[in-house]
Amino acid sequence: MKTLVIAEKPSVAQDIVRALTPVAGKFDKHDDHFENDKYVVTSAVGHLVEIAAPEEFDVKRGKWSFAHLPVLPPYFELKPIDKTKSRLSAVVKLVKRKDVTRLINACDAGREGELIFRLIEQYAGGLKNGSYQPLGKPVQRLWLQSMTPAAIRDGFEQLRSNEQMLGLADAARSRSEADWMVGINGTRAMTAFNSRDGGFFLTTVGRVQTPTLSIVVEREEKIRAHRSRDYWEIHASFLAEAGEYPGKWFDPNFKKPTGDDADAELRADRVWSQREALAIAEAVRGKAASVKEESKPTTQACGLLYDLTSLQREANGRFGFSAKTTLQLAQSLYERHKALTYPRTDSRALPEDYLPTVRQTFEMLAGSGMKHLAPHAKTALDNSYIRPSKRIFDNSKVSDHFAIIPTLQAPSGLSEAEQKLYDLVVRRFLAVFFPSAEFMVTTRISSVLNHHFKTEGKVLVKPGWMAVYGKEAAEDVADAKEGDKGQNLVPVREGETVRTESVEPKGLKTKPPARYSEATLLGAMEGAGKLVDDDELREAMQEKGLGTPATRAAIIEGLLTEKYMFREGREIIPTAKAFQLMTLLRGLGVEELSKPELTGEWEYKLAQMEHGQLSRAAFMGEIAAMTERMVKKAKEYDRDTIPGNYATLSTPCPNCGGVVKENYRRYTCTGADGNSEGCGFSFGKSPAGRTFEPEEAEQLLRDKKIGPLEGFRSKAGWPFVAEIVIKFNEEDKNWKLEFDFGDDKKGEESGELVDFTGSESLGACPKCGSPVHEHGSNYVCEKSVPTLAQPTPTCDFKSGKIILQQPVAREQMSKLLETGKTDLLDKFVSMRTRRAFKAFLAWDKEAGKVNFEFEPRASKFPPRKTATGAPAKAAPAKKAAPAKKAPAAKKAAAAKTPKAPRKTTAASGKQPSAALAAVIGEGPVSRPEVVKKLWDYIKANGLQDAGDKRRVNADAKLAAVFGKPQVTMFEIAGIVGQHLS
Repeated sequence: MKTLVIAEKPSVAQDIVRALTPVAGKFDKHDDHFENDKYVVTSAVGHLVEIAAPEEFDVKRGKWSFAHLPVLPPYFELKPIDKTKSRLSAVVKLVKRKDVTRLINACDAGREGELIFRLIEQYAGGLKNGSYQPLGKPVQRLWLQSMTPAAIRDGFEQLRSNEQMLGLADAARSRSEADWMVGINGTRAMTAFNSRDGGFFLTTVGRVQTPTLSIVVEREEKIRAHRSRDYWEIHASFLAEAGEYPGKWFDPNFKKPTGDDADAELRADRVWSQREALAIAEAVRGKAASVKEESKPTTQACGLLYDLTSLQREANGRFGFSAKTTLQLAQSLYERHKALTYPRTDSRALPEDYLPTVRQTFEMLAGSGMKHLAPHAKTALDNSYIRPSKRIFDNSKVSDHFAIIPTLQAPSGLSEAEQKLYDLVVRRFLAVFFPSAEFMVTTRISSVLNHHFKTEGKVLVKPGWMAVYGKEAAEDVADAKEGDKGQNLVPVREGETVRTESVEPKGLKTKPPARYSEATLLGAMEGAGKLVDDDELREAMQEKGLGTPATRAAIIEGLLTEKYMFREGREIIPTAKAFQLMTLLRGLGVEELSKPELTGEWEYKLAQMEHGQLSRAAFMGEIAAMTERMVKKAKEYDRDTIPGNYATLSTPCPNCGGVVKENYRRYTCTGADGNSEGCGFSFGKSPAGRTFEPEEAEQLLRDKKIGPLEGFRSKAGWPFVAEIVIKFNEEDKNWKLEFDFGDDKKGEESGELVDFTGSESLGACPKCGSPVHEHGSNYVCEKSVPTLAQPTPTCDFKSGKIILQQPVAREQMSKLLETGKTDLLDKFVSMRTRRAFKAFLAWDKEAGKVNFEFEPRASKFPPRKTATGAPAKAAPAKKAAPAKKAPAAKKAAAAKTPKAPRKTTAASGKQPSAALAAVIGEGPVSRPEVVKKLWDYIKANGLQDAGDKRRVNADAKLAAVFGKPQVTMFEIAGIVGQHLS
């Protein structure tokens, strides 16, 4: 009888095997597990299963209406995650083995690790009559905070019982299911509300993503509401015996205002009228000043070791890496190069038993060829800097993972970006053991009449840890670059009188708060608990924030993908769609979805559940009630608009000249006074699910057209690109918004002549040789549209300027016309799968149109053998097998003689029907031969569909075989059988 140990990651499974081998015996390595007489050790690769709505509740995209809401399934069905299906199958197979009688959960020591194991166990039990069946195998928990062999062996000696872990397991399931319920119902309810006027306006919400978006929107609201004010600073230069030094005027009696209405822009060194600033300058210029000075030593310690969020913030600030990029680089350094420890961590400390490992890592770095790092590692070893410290080694601050540090393996072959990130982690790892940097801070007050000027100096005395950063040290010294701070001051004797040499009032303007960068947004997400007023909820969120280090990058990327935000340089700016969502949540009275308090409340209750003070049923009942309330408020909202802070456009109404104002759903005419019902002109703010920015609405109204724009969605939810125009509608006697897809047939139908005078040709038409020009949304042959020279078109060549969201530049079309195909283009988006793909655009002579051409790919499979039995390409030599008894000569000879290919005869083959024979020829044939000949014919005649290569378009001959104009490749074998007898 054996015990199955399930770890969260393959690397942990290997660590466990290494630790157990001395006490449990040698393990044999298999494809997906290790095994000896006592243990089977395997691993997941993170989450292997996820929650899916039971089939009767899974309403397809594009049909999200209130009729199907709320979705409160009686049970939560699990489904394999596509990428890891094979891994799940392997683990489940081991779980179900009859000789496996006990399970040990060795996933990471935390809520998420508990959930990963519990869902695998549940899925393995199988679903029957609406519930998952228990496996009936006892479960124990391995709880590790350190991965040293000794710590792992100690963990196996102190396994926790299943009963001890039920609270954590309940909290883990509840958080997962609650997130699912709020995300699914919130997204579908808000989408249904916003799609009431038609179309499909996807409006995603979630417990973490929506409060994160709210933080960005609130900052932007403050920026927009900010009104710049003039103020003055008074800068002076004082002459002492030893030389000059600067000073800045300040009010020593200033007290920072407090309270909700406090003016945050007031400062001790700001004067709010030019007259007062000039008066001070005149009063002190050329006058003598007395000096008081205070100098004191101060120290500054290095920052803590990195967790993922602090690493992402630092990499964004120093190198401009996005959070997603930093995570990918760190993951590569962990998985591929084995150079960093596990990066998805929220801990900035190391386990208390890690001191020997740290010392070994310093020895590796000191002996490595990394000249910029090795000397610092050697200095630390020579001076015995590597000592126990609660700041670095603290079990109470280690969660399911410890801080990110270098491993014992020196990397090689790193990319430039990987090297930058590796150096960043190693420098912090080295520096944290070095002594604090020491400074001498001097504060000098120069008094002239009743006016006071402050001068501050901060001089580095001993660099300490800053030596590790070399030239970068100045950037790490607080205030080192703040004008009159950070310099070495000229000395002033005690009692010396100095002279005010020059005085300059500087006129400045107050600035709005800075927009978030990814670095500052990650910090805001991490510290979101500070925004919570309730003490208990804030305490519950103290260690969590919004999301986890592992998910924050994905949350930000998700908001960017859904067009709630966009990047401009390093700034993150919310879109009109984001403001619209916040307006909607406030208007419907479901603001809790946009507040960090929701996470705080959940964390507080989940902590109670972990300690047995709250039942899972009670918590999930509250979540169901909240979900029903949220859906009900959206469903029953019956007013025309939602209150909000809306824009007024400067361009007048095209119909009556009135004022056009924004409301929740539309831009509408409000009459000449801006407060009446207007003339009836209006257009939707979010046609086909894409919300106009105010500037775009202004341009549309001014120019009567805009685009082409991306981000529209059809009623079924598929993305498309289009221009938008405002045209006068004779029937309604008013202007209306329309999509313009560049369908130039309208010109043909109206007979309107196209004038290409002054238009530069892109090249010769591949059909008729005439010049090709830009026209509307297409590139067209000049003989394919009515012109003065040829009113009746004689050619039909046309190719879109945007194809499947990929813009086709003039240079690319010129290249296609000249050489037959474009460069490889990489921004096509499949209408069917919504996935991006790369392809060439090429002229398909057989089809008479522009088609896709794909890069040749190396086959995943070994080469097939030829008719003689030899492989088509030389196979790599196999390792020689151990010598065996020679087989009988007869068998050996038989093995060497290749079989002759089997011939199809009248007896062994089948006769094709007349329709099939017209395609492949007469005579008996086997089914595989038919399929091969059919595909040869299909490819030779270019009959694969351009949009989906798995579909075949029938020509006249194939139509008689298929019986319909188009079939899928999977249907062909079945159809062939009907034509063979």
